Amino acid sequence: MSPLPPLVEPGPELTPEEIERYARHLSLPQVGPLGQRRLKNARVLVVGAGGLGAPALQYLAAAGVGTLGIVDDDVVAASNLQRQVIHTVADVGRPKVDSAADAVARLNPLVEVRAHPVRLTADNALDLVDRYDLVLDGADNFATRYLVGDATTLTGTPCVWGSILRFEGQVSVFWAGHGPTYRDLYPEAPPAGEVPSCAEGGVVGVLPATIGSVMVTEAVKLITGIGEPLLGRVLLHDALAMTWRELRLTADPDAAPVERVEDPEAACALPPDGAGPAEGLPAPGEALAAPALAELLARRARGEAEFALVDVREDWERELVSIPGAVPVPLQELLDRGPEALPAGARGSDLVLHCKAGTRSATALAALRPHFAGREERLRHLEGGVLAWVEQVEPDKPRY
Repeated sequence: MSPLPPLVEPGPELTPEEIERYARHLSLPQVGPLGQRRLKNARVLVVGAGGLGAPALQYLAAAGVGTLGIVDDDVVAASNLQRQVIHTVADVGRPKVDSAADAVARLNPLVEVRAHPVRLTADNALDLVDRYDLVLDGADNFATRYLVGDATTLTGTPCVWGSILRFEGQVSVFWAGHGPTYRDLYPEAPPAGEVPSCAEGGVVGVLPATIGSVMVTEAVKLITGIGEPLLGRVLLHDALAMTWRELRLTADPDAAPVERVEDPEAACALPPDGAGPAEGLPAPGEALAAPALAELLARRARGEAEFALVDVREDWERELVSIPGAVPVPLQELLDRGPEALPAGARGSDLVLHCKAGTRSATALAALRPHFAGREERLRHLEGGVLAWVEQVEPDKPRY
């Protein structure tokens, strides 16, 4: 028996088509026809149609969840296909919500799909979350996770949360009034740029399936009222060691109550102007926008400016897409050797560092900053990295 009652009331009686389709569920005493009718009547919102959302949507649809909401404002890229198995080559360039909705319809036409091709913000989060019985949070950044966590807390909606990076994953269930919330696990967001995204740090392609399937298992349990949910427990998975560990989590009785939903940008913002730089973060004036870098490169070509553009990415990344005029110096070399890792022509001049999305270049900037103290040369990095360059300056170049 579950310590919690079923989340959803049963829907209408199953049709012959549904009895045939869900026969393996009906054979389970813990689910049976009544549990399947609860799944049929359930409304689940999936935040993100990417790595975790892809397997979650497929298994929720296969399980017979009656209404699936999908919120995502991104489009399918070729680099998604390594892990986001709900999308195909033919979907590259399409909105992810449309591609995912079509895949769900092919898998189970009995499921109603509600596509929300928008970015989750403080203006729409409460309204979207409040339309559903349960939320699966597959967001890939801390800012959106806090937004989802606060919105589900304010609406009293249970949230199944998952997170993946490299070879590791985490899963838990948060539900205000019944157990801990996301802010009990992470009271404050880490400084911007401190934790790499999957785009920066990488993720093994099969990991979303491992974590996403656990998330759906928790959703099915909550909807039907079976088993022991991961409420107050966090599962930690190490795919390289192939281990699972469990951490116990309790609600903080002294935590400040959530009173509103803040914009994602505010949750993980950089220090305000005038504040000193946190370790690993660029200070005000050390970040350079892509159009400004393009103008600097044009001035350098005319002999009106002198600086070195340093690419701290790996060789394979530069083979895929590069900014003209950049010199390669991998991040680890800069961390190991400092300015000595720079080619002779880049020493004694202004430096602009860049990586893929800004995380590694911010790390390199922090490592080099002490060497530039008291010198006339400027040290900056490209905000948003080569992805921002492609988006704002050379849109015909590939993204990855």
